Amino acid sequence: MNLQQISQITLGAVEIKQQADGIHFYRFTEQQQELYKRLKEEFYNKSFSSAGVRMHFRTNSDSLFLKVQTGYGSSRSYFAIDVFVNGEKLDDLNNYSGLDTNRNYTKDSFAYGEFSKEFSLGKGEKTVCIYFPWSVEIVLQQMSLDDGAIIAPVKPKKKLLCFGDSITQGYDALSPSNRYASKLADFLEAEEYNKAIGGEVFFPALAATKEDFVPDYITVAYGTNDWNRCTKEEFICNCRDFFSNLHKNYPNVRTLVITPIWRKEMCEDRSFGSFSDVEKILQTHTASFGNISVIRGFEFVPTDEKLFADQRLHPNDAGFEFYFNNLVKDLKANKLFV
Repeated sequence: MNLQQISQITLGAVEIKQQADGIHFYRFTEQQQELYKRLKEEFYNKSFSSAGVRMHFRTNSDSLFLKVQTGYGSSRSYFAIDVFVNGEKLDDLNNYSGLDTNRNYTKDSFAYGEFSKEFSLGKGEKTVCIYFPWSVEIVLQQMSLDDGAIIAPVKPKKKLLCFGDSITQGYDALSPSNRYASKLADFLEAEEYNKAIGGEVFFPALAATKEDFVPDYITVAYGTNDWNRCTKEEFICNCRDFFSNLHKNYPNVRTLVITPIWRKEMCEDRSFGSFSDVEKILQTHTASFGNISVIRGFEFVPTDEKLFADQRLHPNDAGFEFYFNNLVKDLKANKLFV
């Protein structure tokens, strides 16, 4: 498949480029990447991860072949590419087979490099969805279907724009389809555009940039790193300016602010003050915007270390299932996004 065909079936990328080593997918605009390049090299490097990018198409091909090159996209080096057929997971391409998930695997080292796999899709026409990794940069070196097979893009009518930190980027789901943002996009039948960066706090300059589309929904999920790294005064200023900039760009877009989930060290002393003050400040500084609602995320994931990959902060796949189910429950109860 060539660049044009790939571009037609790709969702969640603001730009797709053919380079000497293969096809690159970008979830941040050049302007946004330049902001992070000036702000912090670590965040700039994380902007190359393919969080939220996927391919969605109909085909009658019996097989699918993928060959990719991986590189740094987060502080995690494991990755998976999930392949779904007719809404059910068929298989994946990953670099962590045999991993013991009953322990903290987040600091383990996994190889970057070339990976490939052939998938048997089955007979007849079907819908295929390929979820790209949140954790690494992906360069697509080859994608092949059967000779003469049809391929038709499947494009959602709505768009979801997601701002946030590591949990919105996807830490620490082993399967990218299990990220809460992926599940939310599926639930809303929307195309996800993911602007999350692991370790990030409210960054007003990012909210001042504007996409070349108007999203139908926006989610904002910062606060846990702000509490850990900022003073309360810095947080209030950044929070206020972020939402002011966001509202100027998208004054009529339904926007949901998700407050931080539980973290193990939340009772430790920080210069910020109490962890619970994050939620109070978010409520206060969004109240004047009629299109912005705040939803309490603290209890989305039960306080069971077994639901957190690092046993303190980042949900694993089971933890993200709780996160998503409780998020949807609250959306329905509050008649938000539905």
